[in-house]
Amino acid sequence: MGLMLRVLLNAFALYVADYFLDGVALTGVVPALIGGLVLGVVNAIIRPALIVLTLPFTLLTLGLFIFIVNAICFGLAAAAVPGFDVAGFWSALGGALIVSVVSWILSAVMKEDRRTIQRARNGRE
Repeated sequence: MGLMLRVLLNAFALYVADYFLDGVALTGVVPALIGGLVLGVVNAIIRPALIVLTLPFTLLTLGLFIFIVNAICFGLAAAAVPGFDVAGFWSALGGALIVSVVSWILSAVMKEDRRTIQRARNGRE
């Protein structure tokens, strides 16, 4: 259930990025869902390797190079999914920022909902 929810959150975040940025384009629901899945896989597998490989640059830039790594991962996900297009580096950077913020907000809301449900269950028992 957790994986499916994460894919749905990523797909919604991609739609938000598509809405706000001209350089990010989704052609439908299926590319958004596949893009959410691919983005999750890229962030789980490729992003940690990129972070380790670029650690000297990240330290030199006081952590700002992480934004570049996120843009690279966003662009890789877009390149792998037909119907999910990114116009260039700046669009990938903006899309990565929007997807990160939207995912963070939605995850926080979902976590709070789970806590509320758990409290309600504990109160009944």
